[in-house]
Amino acid sequence: MRFEPEALHGANAGLHIARGIMEGIKQEFPWISYGDLWTLGGVCAIQEMGGPKIPWRPGRIDGFTHQATPDGRLPDGAQGAQHLRNIFYRMGFNDQEIVALSGAHALGRCHRDRSGFEGPWTFSPVTVSNEYYRLLLDEKWIWRKWDGPKQLQDKSTKSLMMLPSDYALVQDKSFKKYVNTYAKDQDKWFEDFSKVISTLFELGVPRAQFVASDPWVMGGEE
Repeated sequence: MRFEPEALHGANAGLHIARGIMEGIKQEFPWISYGDLWTLGGVCAIQEMGGPKIPWRPGRIDGFTHQATPDGRLPDGAQGAQHLRNIFYRMGFNDQEIVALSGAHALGRCHRDRSGFEGPWTFSPVTVSNEYYRLLLDEKWIWRKWDGPKQLQDKSTKSLMMLPSDYALVQDKSFKKYVNTYAKDQDKWFEDFSKVISTLFELGVPRAQFVASDPWVMGGEE
């Protein structure tokens, strides 16, 4: 993602801001690879925002421009359940893991000048919680009437949004059973999310490159 055209892919719009922030840390600690730095930053951010501890280990070796991936390999928020399966099954994830990863939408918001969509998914977009799942089930979601791409908004406050790909999780029978599980049990989601995000962060890395046979867990308050 440091190189064009991958840096310019629609699904990566706006991430130059985060890359710029991380570049300052990279300049201070030039010995760490970008792959290790970015994934470690994600692990630390999740933990600092109240989420679970994520097993992590170093060993990613940075690639080159010619290794940039083609466009269309990341999830498209405008699509539905089959698209999510097409994207994540290719990476070896199953329905439960797809739903567990989707819970990261508890964080942040969409920006119209980047993705075209607008608004936060939850009322606490800087806190890792299972609120995303609870809102999907408990709120009444209606299509927003505006001049932007198709997205949903909560009927009660009209201040939250869901993407079509989010709403697909409660329209699809297999996905919905996991949404129900995580909406009822945050600890279960934390456990499953920790496992699947660690797997995601290690995808494509030869095991021989890792400097430790077992991942590490960052310290900090419970």
